[in-house]
Amino acid sequence: MNLSNLKPAKGAVKSSKRIGRGTGSGRGGTSTRGHKGAGSRSGHSTKIGFEGGQMPLQRRVPKFGFKNINRVEYNGVNLDTLQALIEKHNLTAVDFEALKAHGLVSKNDKVKILGRGELKAKVEVTAHAFTASAQKAIEAAGGSIVKI
Repeated sequence: MNLSNLKPAKGAVKSSKRIGRGTGSGRGGTSTRGHKGAGSRSGHSTKIGFEGGQMPLQRRVPKFGFKNINRVEYNGVNLDTLQALIEKHNLTAVDFEALKAHGLVSKNDKVKILGRGELKAKVEVTAHAFTASAQKAIEAAGGSIVKI
């Protein structure tokens, strides 16, 4: 056996429709295109998504919501995370550079301090934003906040 005598399995290949070969073939005359209309003409192709005049799917489906281009995304850091960081590295002030150095934020992030957990250490915390509960907890521990 070699490449020259390979052939597909019996019944695997179907002979193609022979269109436009006279009325006796059963596919002569209009050559399976029907009578008149755009579909019978050469060069006709339907638009993508065209459903024969029915309202297309992309127009039937409702469009919800919207993207606010002025939205400010913050990277949240909780008080318990700050407390663990302060205990581990003996910090007296927590600022953006300290958070970046210890892998909590990236260089282009904006930081928001969130109120989960408790803060025992007296520290100065510098960030872009604070929740009311986080601000209260920091000041209750004797620390201070600075907004960038």
